[in-house]
Amino acid sequence: MPKKLTRSTSDRWVAGICGGIGEYLEIDPNVIRAIWVILTVITGFFPGIVIYILLWLILPEQGQARPVEATAEV
Repeated sequence: MPKKLTRSTSDRWVAGICGGIGEYLEIDPNVIRAIWVILTVITGFFPGIVIYILLWLILPEQGQARPVEATAEV
């Protein structure tokens, strides 16, 4: 079964984005959080915050099923 990027439900501070990325890459989520904060501060806050919010809206939570497209049978 292929790995899927999801928001973490067990290791979250705000939305589980960094926890999910850490689980996907198999590294400590705190490293991801530190990198995220540093990049957000360096780029002037706006891009990092916008990307975080977009990921919050796009990524499903761990354990949530994605909707399956209906297939038309002939």
